[in-house]
Amino acid sequence: MRVLPANAGTGIVFRRVDLDGFCVEAISRNVAKVSYATSLMKQGVLISTTEHLLSAFIGCGVDNAIVELDNLEVPLLDGSAQPFVDMMMGAGLKRQRRKRTYMRIVRPLEVRDGEKSIGIYPGDGYSVRYTIDFPHPVIGHRSFEVDLSADQYRREIAPARTFGFLADERVLRNMGLIRGVSRDNCVVLTADGVANPPLRFTDEFVRHKVLDLIGDLALLGRRILGHIVANKAGHAMHTALVSRILRDRTLWEETTFPIPAALEETELSVPAD
Repeated sequence: MRVLPANAGTGIVFRRVDLDGFCVEAISRNVAKVSYATSLMKQGVLISTTEHLLSAFIGCGVDNAIVELDNLEVPLLDGSAQPFVDMMMGAGLKRQRRKRTYMRIVRPLEVRDGEKSIGIYPGDGYSVRYTIDFPHPVIGHRSFEVDLSADQYRREIAPARTFGFLADERVLRNMGLIRGVSRDNCVVLTADGVANPPLRFTDEFVRHKVLDLIGDLALLGRRILGHIVANKAGHAMHTALVSRILRDRTLWEETTFPIPAALEETELSVPAD
């Protein structure tokens, strides 16, 4: 994978260099499979497992970039967004002359499915509160909230790794899923503990859910001014919220009113591998 600078207004675009440079934009209409990961598809060309990288772009304040891939899947690396953050910050960011356009939420919207729910509400900045409840002694009931208009993402969210249950491994592999997953890029949970400790945070699991949500909401194509509350949600519910927001233009308005210190769009300064 290689990440390149892009002009203001480009957004995030994936480019399959193994398929004559075919481009797939990271926007809602290109969402494909949504189960254990969020994938994009355009004219049959697939980009798999996009959420960690898209989350890192939001967390680093990058609006415009070209992501070159020579295969269908974004590298999982260590299962978190931290390697992507380190790569981008190491390359450097460049402020562009075009003012950033925000999606200001003006009316609340909630999506519910039994005990699962996700809602978006008006707010001055961009904040997320996530609650999970797994019947597992290491996870249990956890909540975490982050303010993305501050500098909390890189410190509190980016290092949190994806996780999975050892009991599910055989079934998932037989389905052709999690082919690239190992104990080096995933927190593996046994029936009563963690197979590959230590955890990076005692509540690493809910922090990773926040990481995933931020990446999935990047498919709105604009920065959010609003507050998101999720309870036991997942990729499918995240992307369902994105679709509902984009379908109902009365829920939001475009504004260039900036969050302090984020006046303009941002791109990478130099390519990052």
